[in-house]
Amino acid sequence: MIFTDVERAYLAARDLARLATVGPGGAPYNHPVAFWVNPDSIDIGGPDLAATRKFRNAVAEPRVSLVIDDTAPEPVGPGGQRGRGIEIRGTVEIIQLSEPLMQGFSRDVLRVHPRRIFSWNVAGPGAYGRDTAG
Repeated sequence: MIFTDVERAYLAARDLARLATVGPGGAPYNHPVAFWVNPDSIDIGGPDLAATRKFRNAVAEPRVSLVIDDTAPEPVGPGGQRGRGIEIRGTVEIIQLSEPLMQGFSRDVLRVHPRRIFSWNVAGPGAYGRDTAG
């Protein structure tokens, strides 16, 4: 499993992320997305996903960054910081499921395979990053 137990619990408690892709001219694009956690990857879906800019960008350049973060109700980091989150840098695999991730979504999915995971104030105060074996 790529995610630690603490990371998995944090991710499971969230339902919105931001996916950064690179457009055809090299410009970055940042998209709010729904996501689902798998043991070794993250699935991103949406209505008519294949018709979106994020999908076209990921097909052309599969390197992406996915950020899931929030503000904790109480201080969790150094100096009273309340921000916490996880950034997942990796590559996208385009897949089509037999059933959509949820009602109203297409069967198209962007599956993010993590290559680097960076976490801050999730497993206690401070930040850490690690490369994955994948």
